[in-house]
Amino acid sequence: MFREKVVIVTGAAQGIGRAIADAYSREGAIVIAADINKSAGEAIDFIQTDVRQEADIQSLMAQVAERYGKIDILINNAGKFVVTPPAELEAAVWDDVINTNLRSVFLCSREAAKYMQRGSIVSLASTRAFQSEPYTEAYAASKGGIVALTHAFARSFAEKNITVNCISPGWIETGDYEKLRNIDHTQHLSNRVGKPEDIARACLYLTHPENNFITGTNLTIDGGMTKKMIYEE
Repeated sequence: MFREKVVIVTGAAQGIGRAIADAYSREGAIVIAADINKSAGEAIDFIQTDVRQEADIQSLMAQVAERYGKIDILINNAGKFVVTPPAELEAAVWDDVINTNLRSVFLCSREAAKYMQRGSIVSLASTRAFQSEPYTEAYAASKGGIVALTHAFARSFAEKNITVNCISPGWIETGDYEKLRNIDHTQHLSNRVGKPEDIARACLYLTHPENNFITGTNLTIDGGMTKKMIYEE
């Protein structure tokens, strides 16, 4: 169902983004990797893009539309994570996280929708939109904003038959999976830590043409971790 579909994945150089790009490629899609890191261009179509820059995003969408005549799917994956006590969090760092994680979702979705008809947009939020560790205010705010922006876009883009959803991953290990401890796995109801491929499969599901009854929703993929009740002992 994805053969010849034109798919843009931001932040596709590594980790979850690369797994998503590879998954669509295996399904026969035309995948454009948009990343500030040039290494994304090694195996798939690549357009260097700084998602903090409006001009870069506008150029990305225009290039893809000119090259392929359409945009079918956008995966907003680019993001950064910062841990800083609030008293030490400089406004410039806050702005950089918000611009990378949240503003980019607005700009990419706005621009991609101009070239879409019956398309799909999926953005990567996080379970940290709903629960937090200390000193993650900027990241939490950006991911919470994505969840809200998702249902707003779903309403606005409905007239163009564009579905808009988001995914909130939990612990997705992008490093050496074999180095994880047993306790890392067993704190999940699934008894394992997540892998980038878990998120990639969810993207395929949400953007499948036959699943266009799903829009405006947030899909949590965390091995059940956020459903556990935890008491201090």
